[in-house]
Amino acid sequence: MTDDHGIAISATFTAEAIQPGLAFWASELGLPHEIRFAGYGQLFQQLLDPASLFARNRGGFNVALVRFEDWRAAGEEESVARLAEAVRSAAARFQSPLIVAVCPPAFAALEGRLTAGIADLPGVYVIPSEEIRARYPVAEVYDSLGAELGHVPYTPVFFAALATAVARRIHAIATPPRKVVVLDCDDTLWKGICGEDGPLGIAIDPPRRALQGFMAERRRAGYLLALCSKNNEEDVLDTFRAHPEMPLRIGDFAARRINWEAKSTNLESLAEELDLGLDSFILVDDNPKECTEVQAALPEVLALPLPADPAQIPAFLQHVWAFDRARITEEDRRRPEWYAQRAERVRAELSSASLEEFLATLDLRIDIGPMQPADMSRVAQLTARTSQMNATCTRRSEAEIRALRATDGWECQTVTVRDRFGDYGLAGVLIFRAAGDALLVDTFLLSCRALGRGVEHRMVARLGEIARERQLASVRIPFAAGPRNQPAWLFLKSLASPLSADDAAGLRYRPGQGSAIAPATGERALPAVSVDYLKIATSLRDPEAVLACTGSSARPPAAGGRTLDPPRTAVEQELAGLWAWLLHLPAVGIHENFFELGGHSLLAVQLLSRVREVLGAELSLEVVYSGDFTVAELAKAIELKEIEQAGGNYQELLQELEDLSDDEVRALLAEEQPGS
Repeated sequence: MTDDHGIAISATFTAEAIQPGLAFWASELGLPHEIRFAGYGQLFQQLLDPASLFARNRGGFNVALVRFEDWRAAGEEESVARLAEAVRSAAARFQSPLIVAVCPPAFAALEGRLTAGIADLPGVYVIPSEEIRARYPVAEVYDSLGAELGHVPYTPVFFAALATAVARRIHAIATPPRKVVVLDCDDTLWKGICGEDGPLGIAIDPPRRALQGFMAERRRAGYLLALCSKNNEEDVLDTFRAHPEMPLRIGDFAARRINWEAKSTNLESLAEELDLGLDSFILVDDNPKECTEVQAALPEVLALPLPADPAQIPAFLQHVWAFDRARITEEDRRRPEWYAQRAERVRAELSSASLEEFLATLDLRIDIGPMQPADMSRVAQLTARTSQMNATCTRRSEAEIRALRATDGWECQTVTVRDRFGDYGLAGVLIFRAAGDALLVDTFLLSCRALGRGVEHRMVARLGEIARERQLASVRIPFAAGPRNQPAWLFLKSLASPLSADDAAGLRYRPGQGSAIAPATGERALPAVSVDYLKIATSLRDPEAVLACTGSSARPPAAGGRTLDPPRTAVEQELAGLWAWLLHLPAVGIHENFFELGGHSLLAVQLLSRVREVLGAELSLEVVYSGDFTVAELAKAIELKEIEQAGGNYQELLQELEDLSDDEVRALLAEEQPGS
């Protein structure tokens, strides 16, 4: 693993069995990360050692897998307190996000204490054990033989579930979140067609009630909701009025398009009204044809057709990863309120005689000051989400922002804005440092909801004031073109070049004199890697399905060819299949050595555990290292174990079997077949 990218894993148990599942998801999600494991039992060292695998990991993800039961000898409560302290220390130093996954069995009190101590730390994300259990239920979680032989406490299917939960959280951290959920009405929000069945004729059945409840939760988490339905608007409004028991009310929607136009046209109109990019939209519709039309016309929009079986809707929505947020900030929770205030501002602007009159009555207040620790999540969020007024479009995680501030004198200041209609919240970010005789700006961004008010001008003026205070001659704000940041380019182009500290400090906003922000233009950009959210939500939400995929990309045989002697007995056939699955090979011969094919001790432990599960034979690790470890030898050990348990003279039978050739064995088996 390089120091730039990696998924580094440390656990309180032997965790290498999570690797196939994580490797599968890394491929599925397009993550360019190598998976590396710390040494056994080194979790505290990884958190505290400045030269550890975790500490060296930059631009990747650190994963700590914690099982409280492993601390029984040392004392669980004391170990949990030590872990929380170690995580707090690491959070201040690490340059990669740290994911702490609590693995079963659950100890509610201990888990609550750990979560309370670390959950709000910048760059730290907790996966509770209940989240893993609820999202990815597994019938057989524990592997007692694996735990005994190699401290591998879980079954392969649970390791697949754990890998999926970790990959899902990595995706939420790494992916800029969508902002708007657009909902169809008929057979989506309710069962039936309101224009034909009438407002009282539609039904709020359990699947649609669950859908509405899910969307209400998303709204509380900061998503904007919008309606887009081919209907008569009054029919839809009457339906909402006739069903006050629905979890969603018409007032919960920030915008709506209820007409007979193409949905792609209406989505473009909604994006313009909300002043948000189409790449932040999710469409949920029962009609696959409507989703196909939108996807063809607007490929940036994530169009999700609901399952044909309504009973599958709740589970489907729970497994759409695009709805996840790595962390919900106070600004997220207040976003619907801000858009309501925005509507009031628009009405006030329309009623004003001029832009100058409107701005004069806003009572705008702008505060710029050093970033506080509690603001780090929001600052990272703005770097990920802000597209229009963003000079460089540099995306930074909380850990990266913290590391940048600790490097070469970089500083971060935040911009908060409010007016007579309400509070915009933390809307802007400045990251800068002195470089020679200039103040060099790394990040200059402002949320689109604060554009066109002169806030960006005040930000430049503050940079000029700081430059003058430090006796620097100029302010340098580099620009890097992004998919939607033409407004930033137009604004920076309007400034003097080069921009002296005095010119910057004296900048003022003068409406109507070339300082208005033009709308973004140009081609829409698509993400470099397209995640198939529909596939994940339908066919990859079951740990068994994920486990099956981990062995689906088989390696070709080694160069030079291999001799594949076929299985001769049912036991050998079963074992050959297990070996091929564990080793990711299309097939194995019964005389091929397990270790020469790429096997190792951990896989041997998993193999013996699967042998006990599938064939009912409990073998020790001695069988692995006592001789040539092949399918044939393992099958012989299993058969001898069965004879021994039955009380037979296995030494004589062993000698007889040793003296038989393969042809003689096949002949004996043929005699046992019916009809022979």
